[in-house]
Amino acid sequence: MNTPQSYDLVVVGSGAAGLAAAVSYAEATADRAQRPRIALLERSTEDQRGGATRWTGAFLRITEERKLDPDWPDHVKRVSGGLSDYEYCKTLERETPTTLKFIEDRGVALEFNEFPLAHTFADGSPTMTPPGNPVGGGASIVKALSAKLDEHPNVDVHFETEAIRLTTGDDGAVDGIVVRGPDGRSTRLRAGAVVLACGGFEGNAEMLTRYLGANACDLPLIAPGIANNRGDGIRMALELGADTAGQFDMIHAEPVDRRTQKADAVLYGYTGGIFVNGKAERFFDEGKDTWDNTFELIGYEIWRHQNQEAYWIADAHSLNIPGIRNAWLSDVPPEQADTLDELARKLGLQPEALEKTVADFNAAVGPGEFDHTRFDGKATIGLIPPKSNWATPLDTPPFIGIPLTAAVCFTYGGIRTDTNARVVTPTGVPIPGLYAAGELTGLFYHEYPPATSVLRSLTFGRLAGQHAAAQLA
Repeated sequence: MNTPQSYDLVVVGSGAAGLAAAVSYAEATADRAQRPRIALLERSTEDQRGGATRWTGAFLRITEERKLDPDWPDHVKRVSGGLSDYEYCKTLERETPTTLKFIEDRGVALEFNEFPLAHTFADGSPTMTPPGNPVGGGASIVKALSAKLDEHPNVDVHFETEAIRLTTGDDGAVDGIVVRGPDGRSTRLRAGAVVLACGGFEGNAEMLTRYLGANACDLPLIAPGIANNRGDGIRMALELGADTAGQFDMIHAEPVDRRTQKADAVLYGYTGGIFVNGKAERFFDEGKDTWDNTFELIGYEIWRHQNQEAYWIADAHSLNIPGIRNAWLSDVPPEQADTLDELARKLGLQPEALEKTVADFNAAVGPGEFDHTRFDGKATIGLIPPKSNWATPLDTPPFIGIPLTAAVCFTYGGIRTDTNARVVTPTGVPIPGLYAAGELTGLFYHEYPPATSVLRSLTFGRLAGQHAAAQLA
């Protein structure tokens, strides 16, 4: 092993959480007589830096007053059955305005985007995302915070570097980390504190299979960056006796267009149509809730019960929804045909089966006016599964369809932390010198109320950097 290098802070991972931790620490210690040294470790090459953040739309569930959607903490509590850390959620709510100011002051431009379909987000504007980036809004977060970090001296960024294990002193406090560089040789980096911010285990087929079961290897990744999320942070923290949190056998999966390799090619705008499986049979109540509360459940259902094969079928009613194309994130337009027979053949479905499914659906549509902007109560009658809202006949050409599969976005299970992002043991005692932030920290059970992943990564990464700076003063 090479001679150890010494740092005040080592951050593992260069996504939103890791960059926020490194920048906040660097700025909090900038006026010290001896400027601390910081190491940022990244598995990828330099041109692929940024982890999952680089590829995401970076949707932020906030109000126009720069606050977290006020219902979110209670929403998480409801869907988790009380299992999620409510204090953690309330901390995110309290810290959100500071986090947004943090990224805006460092060059991230934010804008609200209207969404064409009914949703449960606050203020009628469901998303807020850094604009104008061809690979997703998160790329501008990576660019801005990386540039800010590059301005600080004594910051070393180690690319193509794997984290192997944490080291501790005789008192159990973390005092460094062993890494393996691109030459295959290992080195110990001494550190006053370590922040783990290297994602979940989406890119580790062995861990996916261990926790999710059979066929986990069939889950495609929603973006290239998460291939480097190998569960390293979780493994290293568990070796030191860290506690866990979150549901290890659940994932955030999303329905994506399987005709493209584009990252984040998610179908959100499905209100006016129906989902069918490879047998052209419906399998989900497309109108039981708004898209933001069902798209994850649909993705998980496609993977777990529909053999990773599904199709969204619609007609001119959906094409005529203003702005609907903004809710189809694929770079390939939907398949289109003048008849259901022709559409089925384009999609590879059995035409008679699709025609029967659509005919049965149309015959079950009840009375009422279709209104995509609210729960319209326009439902099917006597159909299983039902469509509880937005049930309008699919009878007006052109007919459209998108072949779908489920892609894993992030894993639920991870390391437990406190509200200062300190890693804790099962008794709730913080492990000295060890912090964690982002998707390797467990929080969610059963469902993920969306558009907060990047926000909580930024927030608790920032808090980790601040707390470490104060502790190491």
